[in-house]
Amino acid sequence: MSGRDEAAATAPTVAAGRAARDLGLRRAEFEIAVHLGLIEVVTARDGGRPRVPEEEIARLRKVPGFPGGMAERVRTVGTAEGAALLGIAPARFTRLARAGCFCPVTFYLNRYRAVVWLYLADELSAFAAREPELLGGRAPVEMRALLESGVDRRPRNWRSQRIDRLVSRSRDPWARAAVQASALDPVQLAEVVDDPYERAYLARVRPEPVFGRPASPAAREAMAELLPADDPDEILWRRVGLTLELDRAREDRPAPAPGGDVAAHATSVRGRAGAARSAGAASGAGGAAAGAAAGVAAGAGRAASASLVLPVPHRATACVEASRVAAAGPPAGAAGPAGCAPGLPRGRGLLARLGWRGRGGCAG
Repeated sequence: MSGRDEAAATAPTVAAGRAARDLGLRRAEFEIAVHLGLIEVVTARDGGRPRVPEEEIARLRKVPGFPGGMAERVRTVGTAEGAALLGIAPARFTRLARAGCFCPVTFYLNRYRAVVWLYLADELSAFAAREPELLGGRAPVEMRALLESGVDRRPRNWRSQRIDRLVSRSRDPWARAAVQASALDPVQLAEVVDDPYERAYLARVRPEPVFGRPASPAAREAMAELLPADDPDEILWRRVGLTLELDRAREDRPAPAPGGDVAAHATSVRGRAGAARSAGAASGAGGAAAGAAAGVAAGAGRAASASLVLPVPHRATACVEASRVAAAGPPAGAAGPAGCAPGLPRGRGLLARLGWRGRGGCAG
């Protein structure tokens, strides 16, 4: 634990409800402020609800514009109010949101138990200043084609932003791995993390919402449906993220072992990871030898086969910008060029540990 973490762990803290009252915020406003990183919170190493240091409350109360300034920064709007803010029809607002031009920050369930997305007013104003050509006239051809195919980027945008911000504010490597794991269903998670005690530990240290899990069964059900990644490239990206975070977490400390035999359990986990890497390397070497024996024609055939694509993380700002033809990129959520994503480990060892054994990939 770093000196900063030790100081945070020993500093006086208060519960989220008390902090919200002291800062003059409603619960929903306080949750969004924490989500955006406007309010610093601390969490015990083994999980639990975040708490707010008393010195953080004192700091925020001294900020010019308190208490109204914070509430304005976290003000959210729905479709009707957001459309009015941008000066467009609600139907056009919905199309822009579905295309991924801006990202919902939270949601609630209406009386029909339908998800109602909410957006930061500040982000909508910034979008209007940045992309005024999308507020009027015909939508770009690429955007129309995207929407006609039935694409709705809102759940993925919300999920990606939520995970990225949780990871960025989590100092414990196991907590960061747990955030990545939250986007995978149990089957996918077991393929990446084959140790059941590590999976149990990831569930235990997963960062809690500041006010706990939703009390309503309908809200819990909605969260359970929205949290898991559902696009193949998004699932793969989260598997990659979990694998890398898990490596860092294991280097920091092993997960608690049954019976307290931490050393033996850590050795077992390292042995399985090493075996997976060795199997991946052997598979890659065998494939290379077979390719050499088969000759140039077989190599060309393999090159033409589908390869594994590691996409870049999805961003809310990846809206289709057909108005900039010269600089136009792929639509939001589209896979990147074939090959390894920059900054990621190369080789079949990583793919083997991801559970993608036997599929095409990047050469080591």
